[in-house]
Amino acid sequence: MALLSQDQIDEALRGELAGWTQDGDSITRSVTASSFMDGIHLVQGVAEAAEEMNHHPDIDIRWTTITFALSTHSEGGLTQNDLALARKIDALAP
Repeated sequence: MALLSQDQIDEALRGELAGWTQDGDSITRSVTASSFMDGIHLVQGVAEAAEEMNHHPDIDIRWTTITFALSTHSEGGLTQNDLALARKIDALAP
């Protein structure tokens, strides 16, 4: 899978993925759930979507704050897979 250009990344982050930020070779988004268990349910939904795609995010859980970091490690940066998973996370997130 081809790496995205910086222009493609910037366009996505200004548009449909406005809640995400770039951090080096990754994009990240933090979500605040209404309770710890709601956050865990969100993580479960994201895990199921990630398994279907065979593309897995880094997930950090801090009580009700869940941070997702996406990067295609095998390619050394961001690809269309990362943008697609970000869109799925946005659909699942509160």
